[in-house]
Amino acid sequence: MDPSQNEIAAFAARRNREERRYYARRPKKIGDVLAQLITLRGYGRFQADANLEQAWQAAAGGTLGRATRAGRIRRGNLEVTVTNSTVVQELTFQKPQILAELARQLPDARIRNLRFRVGTID
Repeated sequence: MDPSQNEIAAFAARRNREERRYYARRPKKIGDVLAQLITLRGYGRFQADANLEQAWQAAAGGTLGRATRAGRIRRGNLEVTVTNSTVVQELTFQKPQILAELARQLPDARIRNLRFRVGTID
């Protein structure tokens, strides 16, 4: 390389460094900052869990809702903890209606199936 090509390469490298520094210092949108904060702190998960529990209570009804708690959604399966096997049997009978109601209330959740397990309810 002759000296002029070295100077051109050095100038281009210096310009790239300055551009990167300028864009790193740009003010960020408040919406982006809040979205990052909500994600980092897990507040979005709390809201999603509260919405899921509220939708489950409405779909299951009063009596069954008191004997159950909605858990996590994994691969389209909503895991539901129930107090005893009698409640599991009743929920199994009502599964199509409950799934339809959950789909109406939480269309983005894409719940395709319910899985029941007997356990303690807090």
